[in-house]
Amino acid sequence: HCLAVRAVCQREIDCDRGNGYSWKITLLRNYWKSKVKQQWLSGKYSNIPSQFSLPEKSMYPMDVDTWGEILEAELER
Repeated sequence: HCLAVRAVCQREIDCDRGNGYSWKITLLRNYWKSKVKQQWLSGKYSNIPSQFSLPEKSMYPMDVDTWGEILEAELER
């Protein structure tokens, strides 16, 4: 699971590990973020008609760099 989460959230995982968090805590801190980020990066929410059409679990607190990655992926589509 840790490697799958790291594949999507490498910067976040590396930062947590660098700050001394155990793998267990790192996984707990980043698991849902990686799921939501992967959905955004894959284009699942590219063609929604409005913010009200987003599923409940489509959002998660993410930093500006993460949203930048998502925006770049959208611009490339």
